[in-house]
Amino acid sequence: MSVIKFGDCEEFLSGDGCILRELLSPVRAPLELRYSLAHAKLPPGRASAPHRLNSSEVYYILQGSGKMSIDGEEQPVGPTDTVYIPPGCVQHIANAGEDDLVFLCVVDPAWEEKDEEIL
Repeated sequence: MSVIKFGDCEEFLSGDGCILRELLSPVRAPLELRYSLAHAKLPPGRASAPHRLNSSEVYYILQGSGKMSIDGEEQPVGPTDTVYIPPGCVQHIANAGEDDLVFLCVVDPAWEEKDEEIL
């Protein structure tokens, strides 16, 4: 059994400007995983930089309100919303509220810095 403690996952600023904690990845945990799972946070008034991944990505919004943009199409997002981002699409998310925007990111195949292009 593997239990990952949130506090044991180091917080860092990602290339796109989100505050991340990588919870699961083939590199971080000695598990046979194809995907990675991260906890992301954007403070009020902040947005991630436009970027694209070679992998598919899913955002699951936990808290706050935001505006998701995928290849120029924008949609408001909030708690319990799930967003699918196809590989190669230009994406970014903005915090549209007064509280932190908090969401989970699932990337398949697992996120690697070399597979992300910041625009």
